Amino acid sequence: MNECFDALVIGGGPGGATAALLLARAGWSVVLLERKSFPRSKVCGEYLSATTLPLLHQLGLAERFLEMAGPEVNRVGLFAGKAQMISELPRPGGRKIRWGRALARQHLDTLLLAQAAKAGVCVHQPCSAIALTRTNGSYTCQAKTHDPSQKTFSIRARLVVAAHGSWEHGSLPSQVAHGPAHASDLFGFKAHFRNSDLAPGLMPLLVFPGGYGGMVHCDGGRVSLSCCVRRDVLAQLRERGGATAGEAVIGHIQDSCLGVRLALAGATREGEWLAAGPIRPGIRLPGHHGIFLVGNAAGEAHPAIAEGISMAMQSSWLLANRLVGWREAGASAAGQSAVGKDYAAAWRRAFRSRLGASVALAQWAMRPAAVAGVIPLLRRFPLALTWAARWSGKATSVVTH
Repeated sequence: MNECFDALVIGGGPGGATAALLLARAGWSVVLLERKSFPRSKVCGEYLSATTLPLLHQLGLAERFLEMAGPEVNRVGLFAGKAQMISELPRPGGRKIRWGRALARQHLDTLLLAQAAKAGVCVHQPCSAIALTRTNGSYTCQAKTHDPSQKTFSIRARLVVAAHGSWEHGSLPSQVAHGPAHASDLFGFKAHFRNSDLAPGLMPLLVFPGGYGGMVHCDGGRVSLSCCVRRDVLAQLRERGGATAGEAVIGHIQDSCLGVRLALAGATREGEWLAAGPIRPGIRLPGHHGIFLVGNAAGEAHPAIAEGISMAMQSSWLLANRLVGWREAGASAAGQSAVGKDYAAAWRRAFRSRLGASVALAQWAMRPAAVAGVIPLLRRFPLALTWAARWSGKATSVVTH
């Protein structure tokens, strides 16, 4: 391609599509590479907190999202052993915002990417970035299609937004090399169920030995159950034989959580179990010169707090606002470096406490003795669940207009 785009976005999930859409609406020429064909399912809790609804309004998708998503989520819960505790979910203060909801990723991601294409984003899908080099102040990306042609071609762009997540291996400068395997590595699982008895509006945290998870009503009358399990615990479950990894995991959860056992007593699974990982919690900012990280590429919280999608989209909003302002001010090289520093600082202010909450919650949830010690307190003061949800960012507004 002879054209030099203003921005190349690598990854078409919520973070990448949001960044591409916001930049395109500001008059930027944007090209986006997404390696999977949509619609596609993904291991994810699928919940968007109320703090993301103002951004969906800006993107022109709030009405469609509310039509398709599951019921409003207004209560948080805890299923641990025989304990089943429920408390109110905090609402962002000072705003008349509706409650958050859950929408399956095959629908949400398709909506966002279609909206980006409608705004003028040049979308290549399925297509991967396989190499990225910087020359004379711009980047050249070698890309490869995943259709039968397997065509390789080049794209030039003045800057890059890396929204490729953290799980995939690769040689891009924005991709972090994965370390050796550890017994404590967490693997994610997800499945949908029909005819569940989970109460509408309730999103419980599931606590069981060696892992944690969550349940929520999503679209089409289904319940989404997602969880993380330690590598060593997963190996022990697989050694018992007679079941797939997903069936072994759900059996372990039902044996450990009465609330899950009751909620799924008459339910049937729809589709196959999905698995991915290991997950890579932590902060990975800043990026390289001219490469800006969003979503899980920038930093990843433990899924225990159910903030992954919201953080991805909100991080893209933080970045896009700064990039648009930089170009309006003249797009100097020094200014671009300042954008990276300012964005990294804003990202940490917005999400550092969520990552801290996710680490504390995940470590607590995977220690049966610690859970048993806290259950009596939670029985007396269930409002502590509301406080924990607030700490995890459920009422922290990032998008300001």
